[in-house]
Amino acid sequence: MEAIRYSAPGRAGIIGNPSDMYGGSVIACAVPLRARCTLEPADRLTFQSAARTVRPDTLALQGDEFDLCRAALVALGYSVERAPFTLRIESDIPVQSGLAGSSALLTTIVACLLHYQGSLPNPYQLAEQVRQIEAHQMQVACGYQDFYMAVFGGINAMEFRDKEGLGRDAHEPLATVEPLGGYLRGMSLPLWLATTGGQRFSGAVHRSLRSRWEEGEPAVREGMARIGRLAREAKSALLESDWRRLASLMNENYALIRELGGSGEALDALVQVAMENDALGAKLAGAGGAGGTIIVLTLQPERTLNALREVADQIIPIAPSAPGLIAC
Repeated sequence: MEAIRYSAPGRAGIIGNPSDMYGGSVIACAVPLRARCTLEPADRLTFQSAARTVRPDTLALQGDEFDLCRAALVALGYSVERAPFTLRIESDIPVQSGLAGSSALLTTIVACLLHYQGSLPNPYQLAEQVRQIEAHQMQVACGYQDFYMAVFGGINAMEFRDKEGLGRDAHEPLATVEPLGGYLRGMSLPLWLATTGGQRFSGAVHRSLRSRWEEGEPAVREGMARIGRLAREAKSALLESDWRRLASLMNENYALIRELGGSGEALDALVQVAMENDALGAKLAGAGGAGGTIIVLTLQPERTLNALREVADQIIPIAPSAPGLIAC
């Protein structure tokens, strides 16, 4: 058997996140950083990363970098004895940076295993299947945009209407994914990312807001509904290059999340630096908490990005033409 290899991109939420957990809408873009998995035949199950090689005796979660492999194997019916291959994982995406690195990596692992079984599904079903594994096997409170972006790549307007139950309904509809890249071809998007370098567990952030939403807290219910509408309003601004309008909507998105307690001091500091140095808009690109990534809209990138480089761990461009999940 020849080696099986897949890669998938990280993503940045331009606007609408995290309403994908609440039946809302999101516009998101791929980033030029990818996660990769390679499956190769071996005498017995082996995990490899850049740092080490492990031959597991159990598929119980261990709290290490190979838990995504273990979760995928269990979900797909494998056992240590029935997995005669090596899974090698690697990623350019900073760990827990708010760029959906774990979701992208899990997507590549699941794709390799399903390819090995000869049963790789269509992109929509694959995105849903990977989300279920992260939600149930990994016990992570997660929405949908990360997995759809890992599979589809590019830049997309995504609709998650009637998906606020997070899979509890067996007849829950698939998301609607509208690729926008073709309409933006040749257009320079004034968007950049700045990451704090701080690691934080996004599931903890989402779980707190999710529990408050399920309890019916009016501020959370109304806030998430408004955030979803912001993404729908922002699509025309993006397509028409109305950057001031798009920035205004991004800022409202950020203000709502901050009011709900979904941001964090490090991210707020990055937003403040960006806005004090000619950015028109700035908001969280993913989950908040102790660290993560912001997305910045600026028509003065030299001034804005130079200021952010003084306080951010890394500046990253967006990649609206980056492919989603691919065999490589």
